[in-house]
Amino acid sequence: MFGSRDRMRVPEPRRKRGKFMRVMLWLLLLLLIAAGAAFYGKQQYEAEGPLATEQVFTVERGMNARAVAKMLAAQGIIRSADIFTVAAYVTRDFRRIKAGEYLAPAGASMAMLMDIIVQGKEYTFRLTIPEGWTSQMAVERINANNALGGSAVEVPAEGTLLPDTHTFRRGFDRQQLIDNMTKAQKDLIAELWPKRAADLPIQTPQEAIILASIVEKETSVPAERPQVAAVFINRLRLGMRLQSDPTVIYGIVAGKGRLDRTISKADLRQETPYNTYRIKGLPPGPIANPGRDSIAAVLNPAVTEDLYFVADGTGGHAFSKTLDDHNANVKEWRALEKRLAEEAEESEESEEADEPLTKPVIPLPVPRPAKL
Repeated sequence: MFGSRDRMRVPEPRRKRGKFMRVMLWLLLLLLIAAGAAFYGKQQYEAEGPLATEQVFTVERGMNARAVAKMLAAQGIIRSADIFTVAAYVTRDFRRIKAGEYLAPAGASMAMLMDIIVQGKEYTFRLTIPEGWTSQMAVERINANNALGGSAVEVPAEGTLLPDTHTFRRGFDRQQLIDNMTKAQKDLIAELWPKRAADLPIQTPQEAIILASIVEKETSVPAERPQVAAVFINRLRLGMRLQSDPTVIYGIVAGKGRLDRTISKADLRQETPYNTYRIKGLPPGPIANPGRDSIAAVLNPAVTEDLYFVADGTGGHAFSKTLDDHNANVKEWRALEKRLAEEAEESEESEEADEPLTKPVIPLPVPRPAKL
């Protein structure tokens, strides 16, 4: 009996080997599961995200990785807060999270978003002050921009700002933006003034800014600016009045914007310090904030004997040396202006009578000619 029981007992070494193999199989299975989970998590972390369009999000100061993950998931920017959180700790990126306002591109992966956050690639805003705007108009746009910080700014002197497009982060100080624009113009003048053409009838940088502001308002065609500047330079040399409509308008609206009607003959007779139909030489100050090209054009105008220009119906101007040629150009312009008005009137009458399915194209009005 005892001998038989001993023969049936499994040897101790074999039993230990069996337990060891079972443990190893379980460990292998766990490793395979962990590897699969890691592979799946990595795929999801680097996969395209759910955003169909770009979206701005904010990481508040003091947020940890889990809080950021929950916020991104709640806004539909990522699919899994858990994967984002685990990845943040595995990569040690949780230590480098930076507060700020960020832009999540359409389809951004969690990996891309984490890279944006840890590198502090904050979302930047854009604000454009167009060439030819008055200081009043520029300040109204700056004060109305809610992304800027600081108190509302006062209107600086006319013509002291250099128009440009500015990029900034939320909270950038409004006054600092004004100061940057002022400095940019001073730097530009310091660069261009020593390179000016010889024998210009302009004695100071301020006079250059005044004339550049008139050039800026007279034409929106960049290639024409040196020609327009040359006409005014030639007139100044000869002691002729500049006769620029924009100076008349500035005297009427006092720099607060545009005239909401056509300039009249009565306007041309108004006695204001800026009416260059009534005064000789330059007005007492700029009528707008000129851009780089207009300032450069005044300091290095085209070489020409032209004294007149008038709108040509294409958005540009026809230039001439003599009054006779100018009057002929004006006559052509008047005829074109009349024809455009008649065509517009006929189109309106036709539309009212027939009510076509496709509306006729009505020519846009062309600006009034400069009376030079």
